[in-house]
Amino acid sequence: MLNRFSKIFFAVAVAIFMSDTAQAQDPAFSQFYANPLYLNPAFAGSNDCPRANLNYRDQWPGIGRTYITTSASFDQHINSIGGGLGILVAQDRAGAGNLNTTHLALQYSYRLKVNHQFAVKAGFEASYRMIQLDWSDLTFGDMIDAQQGFVYPTQEDVVNNPTSKSFPDFSAGVLGYSENIFFGFAAHHMTMPNQGFISESELPTKITAHAGGNIVVNKYSHNAFTISPNFLYQSQSEFQQFNYGIYAKQGPVVGGLWARNSLNNFDSFIIMMGLIQETFKFGYSYDITVSNLKNSNTLGAHELSFTLFMPCHSKGKSFNTISCPQF
Repeated sequence: MLNRFSKIFFAVAVAIFMSDTAQAQDPAFSQFYANPLYLNPAFAGSNDCPRANLNYRDQWPGIGRTYITTSASFDQHINSIGGGLGILVAQDRAGAGNLNTTHLALQYSYRLKVNHQFAVKAGFEASYRMIQLDWSDLTFGDMIDAQQGFVYPTQEDVVNNPTSKSFPDFSAGVLGYSENIFFGFAAHHMTMPNQGFISESELPTKITAHAGGNIVVNKYSHNAFTISPNFLYQSQSEFQQFNYGIYAKQGPVVGGLWARNSLNNFDSFIIMMGLIQETFKFGYSYDITVSNLKNSNTLGAHELSFTLFMPCHSKGKSFNTISCPQF
């Protein structure tokens, strides 16, 4: 039996894929710097040596684990091409697997040393997206009885409707950074491809701006204490999101506290803990819902990140890697 939240989701899904005007937003990760290629294609190769990232997000587990987003990526700086290459695979599962979006992307970034203190990276992404929809579990307005709810068979042609949609997609981004200051900008879905199953439904362009800095409190200590205030802004169609907060790092241990809100709604607080070693890092974060959804027992959101740092024989030529937070 579909629960109340799943029925709400399915109604929204039908609106997205059948309407001429409805639009959707990309899933977002709270540990956005722990998923750098997903955040901005200019991050490809920003670590010089190869690295592999795994990310998992469980949104609102209290309503049946129906919103799961995962991603895996690999990137490396290559001196001979003056920048980095990356590959990213992401999947978003909603409605207990009834709506699945798979994203496969190839990325290239070029690194330009402006001077000894400042560098710029420009990145480009070409991707392939596939959306799969199981019509058999969708609910429609003609199935509703005023007293008993969803009890009638639908007259919609759910058997012959297409069950998948695929299309190319293109994105780009830029990063600017010095030793202690960094900022970036990215535009995803620049061509606004049609993702509608039956009629036109454009995938809106997503705009991302992020910036931050590092402040070393005890610079000459063996285990320097560093704080990093950061800000993220994302806009897609009429949706706007602001993330702002601070990271604190002491030796291998990292902690963070964030707030996230839109223009009209304060959504959640985010707490995170992480461990950084020479060969790997691991992070966990939890979204504490403070919006009206807190009364729906959604249980917030859990997020895990893991990065494997691989050895390399030669470093990048002449400039440090980006010193932004690891999570």
